[in-house]
Amino acid sequence: MTQTQLQTTDSEAAVSFAGAAKVFGEVRAVDGIDLGIRRGETVALLGRNGAGKSTAISLMLGLNDPDAGQVRLFGRTPGHAVSAGRVGAMLQDGRPIPRVTVREVVTFVAATYPRPLPVAEALELAGLTELADRRADRLSGGQVQRVRFAVALAGNPELIILDEPTAALDVEARHAFWRSMRGYAERGNTVLFSTHYLEEADDNADRIVVVDRGRIVADGTSEELKRSAGGNLVSFDLAGGSTEGLTLLPGVVSVEVRGDRARLRTDDSDATVVALAALGAIRGLEVAPVSLDDAFLALTSTSPELETVR
Repeated sequence: MTQTQLQTTDSEAAVSFAGAAKVFGEVRAVDGIDLGIRRGETVALLGRNGAGKSTAISLMLGLNDPDAGQVRLFGRTPGHAVSAGRVGAMLQDGRPIPRVTVREVVTFVAATYPRPLPVAEALELAGLTELADRRADRLSGGQVQRVRFAVALAGNPELIILDEPTAALDVEARHAFWRSMRGYAERGNTVLFSTHYLEEADDNADRIVVVDRGRIVADGTSEELKRSAGGNLVSFDLAGGSTEGLTLLPGVVSVEVRGDRARLRTDDSDATVVALAALGAIRGLEVAPVSLDDAFLALTSTSPELETVR
């Protein structure tokens, strides 16, 4: 963890994990996580399938209790924060209720909270105003996701937790959803979301937390994670040549060969290119920034104890 995160107190934090662990049989789904998320942050939680993301989310929502350590939302237990309407959640599962309108669904849910968001406001934030009187079970997949988002907003939460919110949506629906989410975040609210679409984390998160084997292996901004994986990719055609010695070139972090093309991750692309030029003619030379995909693969394939990138 970074010094800033360690100093995040319960009173300052929307989310606080302190040595939180959850075990299922012989599997440590969450293995001693320490994490602080400040109010107003938008944080992406990334990890491979089975990395521990969903278990961590279940601990935040009070659906499971930690076997060790603790989890606090706004300084209180998750159950207290959820019942007080301070937390909204949009999970992967759930089907529209048949024969009721969008407005009726949101109105019903809002009535269960002590200080709900006005229904018209929740519908507007979710981009559903024009669909308010349509039956929820007759909407498209993207529209149903927006209904789930409006339901999550109904209690007027200060924190919203989104578990794979755009899974199975087409590109247009995904863009519409994130526009709605940014409108909610711009009000000073806290957002935590998990996703397998890394470009969504790149575009929408202030900070990215990477989980692997139940532990946090990286925590920082998108640019910081990219730099930690080697800031640039230098690629060129091997043209039948050998890859011997490429790992010894200045700045090179790793070497990958795809077909007849070498890809060098490097933290000093200028020095790498100069050294390559000294080896002779290089064909098809390209230099590009490392993508978040590259950084994610590097972090989760090596699984260090903790990669601090801030």
